[in-house]
Amino acid sequence: MKIAYKHLVKNIIGNPSIDEISDRLFQLGHEHEIEKNIFNMEFTPNRGDCLSLNGLLRDLSVFYDVKASQEIYNEELKMLDIDFENLSQDICPQISFLKLEIDSIPDQYKDYLNDYFIDLDLNKNNFFTDISNYISYENGQPTHCYDADKINGKLVFQELDTDQEFKTLLGKKINLTSKNSVFLLNNKVINLAGVVGGIETSCSSDTKTVLVECAFFKPEAIIGKSVKYDIQSEASHKFERFVDPECQDRTIRRFIKIVDEHTNIKDISVIAYKFKQNKVTKIPIDSNKINQIIGINISQDTYLNHLSKLGFNINDEHIEVPSYRSDIETQNDLAEEIARIIGYDNIARNEITIPKGKISNIYDLENKLRFLLLDEGFYEVINSPFVGDGSSNSISVDNPLDSNKKYLRSNLIESLLENLLFNERRQKDSIKLFEISDIYTVKDNKINVTRKLAIIASGRAGHNYKDFSKKISKKYLTSIFKEILPGENLEFSLLNRELLNTKVKNEIICCEIDMGNFSSDVLSYKEISKPPESFIKYTPISSLPISIRDLSFSITDFTELDKLQEYILEFKHELLKEVFIFDYFYNEKNAEIKIGFRFVFQSADTTITEMQVNNIINVIIGHIEDIDGITIPGLN
Repeated sequence: MKIAYKHLVKNIIGNPSIDEISDRLFQLGHEHEIEKNIFNMEFTPNRGDCLSLNGLLRDLSVFYDVKASQEIYNEELKMLDIDFENLSQDICPQISFLKLEIDSIPDQYKDYLNDYFIDLDLNKNNFFTDISNYISYENGQPTHCYDADKINGKLVFQELDTDQEFKTLLGKKINLTSKNSVFLLNNKVINLAGVVGGIETSCSSDTKTVLVECAFFKPEAIIGKSVKYDIQSEASHKFERFVDPECQDRTIRRFIKIVDEHTNIKDISVIAYKFKQNKVTKIPIDSNKINQIIGINISQDTYLNHLSKLGFNINDEHIEVPSYRSDIETQNDLAEEIARIIGYDNIARNEITIPKGKISNIYDLENKLRFLLLDEGFYEVINSPFVGDGSSNSISVDNPLDSNKKYLRSNLIESLLENLLFNERRQKDSIKLFEISDIYTVKDNKINVTRKLAIIASGRAGHNYKDFSKKISKKYLTSIFKEILPGENLEFSLLNRELLNTKVKNEIICCEIDMGNFSSDVLSYKEISKPPESFIKYTPISSLPISIRDLSFSITDFTELDKLQEYILEFKHELLKEVFIFDYFYNEKNAEIKIGFRFVFQSADTTITEMQVNNIINVIIGHIEDIDGITIPGLN
């Protein structure tokens, strides 16, 4: 998110320099870069409260006197008569609507509104949408503006399992699939909630009557939608990270005030729905606990004064967490707030002595296993240690970066299974993966950490002529590792595909074993693979269809075999993703070698055509036809 230094400093008494504010932001844990007096902020996912000008000013108030107090409309508002129904109240527990009619659209904006577009180099849209975008920048609450004259009928909010086309207000057509939170008008989707509105009800430069929607959506219902539908959405970025559910009245009154400062308002009406009371978190005041956690000696008055500046309410013997801080639940969270204010670099360091013990060869053993698996065609995976589902022995994280993943992994296979299914959906027919990582469990209030190796595989045994026709099975994998590591006990099991959302029928074989169960015999393995000589940049896997072509060659002049293989295996084209030998046969009677190559084509941008593939294949064939002693059977 981008915040202009100019907009920050005008609200801070003392006029601190951009470098001074930058230092304070880093101390608070807010990573950023400065580009032409603009702070390009990178917030952790649990700090949605800082995704606004006011949010940053609130955090900076522990260092400066801040005067952020934008005016709002304080007159009494009449009730809006609207035909609205909420069929998914757990996802949208709170929502407000404002209907506002103006006499005329202003020719120019006030300085503060105009500066927002100029300073951040943003394009204007239309009067009401421009105000909506500015308010989101100012206080962090996105709003959506409908042309009120286009809202004729019943408006419904619902999480809908659907498959239909939706045209966004930017004119992009997307196909909504599976579950999506949407607004419907007369049973037709007009808004992908929290992400983007539809073109049919959007405001234009001529809109004089607007219906403003101001809502709180459960972050889990919004997360991933902008990525899934490839939509750049500032609103979803904020809703995913939690917006303040109690700011709707002020947001709407601020909207009215800005309109009132630009033009004459003919009519205003508002309605607010609250289907569920918001949770109020109260934490006992315990400055001794805070000192113990951080290793400092702060007085209770200083401690509470810091929290008060951040908006925490002090009542009796409890600290009441403000509604915009969904990330604060425990004494540890409060300790983190104080540590940020003091500055981690300013906390005294204490040295501890760790007894010297016997140096373990566990890392040598792990590396040997890595090379062994790489030599057998496996790929190493590094997954997140956090998952969404827990069990009775799982460890729950108090303050997760992602509320959808609040548990530490208690096994590795579930993550590897997701990796395998991801690759299968992208038409990979030989999948062999492994991961070496720690897992965490709790028993009798004690945390246990175990180092594990997990293996998962499915599909063809390999992309070579020896393994191409073989399928991965328990017998196949067991035989491989018994031959290489006869003294180790790797027990492979079969996963049940009936419980998975997949149409692939290949067996899924897996194994998970404690690293401590391996013997030092593994260290004697002589690896074949070598580390890469240069850095290999990650390339996303395309989800578009692949196209496969096979070419078989008959070779009577054996001296040309190496020339053929070198040309084909080193042939490069942006659409050619893989080429390998899938068939090889030496016919002694006819003094002939038959060799088959498989070519896999795919584009990252569009579905490739038969003509594109033919053109590439024809180049290859044209070159091979010039080599004496090599023919292509079946080619006219």
